[in-house]
Amino acid sequence: MDTRVASLWVYLSASPLLHLTLTVCFFVIARWLYRKAGRRSWMNPVLVSVLSLVAILVITDTPYEVYFEGAQFVHFMLGPATVALAIPLYRQCESLKRHPVALAVSLLIGSLTAALSAIFIAKLGGVSEQALISIAPKSVTTPVAMGISETLGGLPSLTAVVVILTGILGASLGPWLLDKLNITNPMAKGLAMGTASHGIGTGRAIYMGDVAAAFSGLAMGLNGLATTILLPLIWGWFMK
Repeated sequence: MDTRVASLWVYLSASPLLHLTLTVCFFVIARWLYRKAGRRSWMNPVLVSVLSLVAILVITDTPYEVYFEGAQFVHFMLGPATVALAIPLYRQCESLKRHPVALAVSLLIGSLTAALSAIFIAKLGGVSEQALISIAPKSVTTPVAMGISETLGGLPSLTAVVVILTGILGASLGPWLLDKLNITNPMAKGLAMGTASHGIGTGRAIYMGDVAAAFSGLAMGLNGLATTILLPLIWGWFMK
């Protein structure tokens, strides 16, 4: 029986559709568990599905490159999914026009805080300069963060891991922290989620309503732009 199961797994693992199917199935199950748990932060669907997939890959000794052959289809859909965030943003155009100064100041402070806190905390931990710059763009969406890291001499692979962990942590604990701080304004919630935890946080902000989703999507995009401009300047000052 064990031989048959092993042979079946070898056959299935040869198809890239296996890992695509596993990714989709785990996320669907994770969302179902999330709803059943009353949308608890610690049951965040991204966190649960990532941990489940990692466990499967470790148990089956499957290299990441093999997994990505199938998962690349999901990766491709990140582009259209990000563009789709413009829909709730468009619906909130009037709200955006009424608060330009507040938005600009919030995004600037959020971007600076995210980068500086990462640099100083990592510096206190005694990490190398290469690791330091790899961690700095942690609150920016993965493709942009990896580009910034590579340009400044960091490790894009390390940056990707830190960015994903930041997003999961922000999506899991962000709503709870905002509630504890008695922050009820959906615009403020959305800005905080998008600035601190990029796309994964924005995905969580969708559950907070259209206003929070719109402002989170805006914050995610503008924070990426701000970090691209500010982080090289901060890094040059820090190195001096």
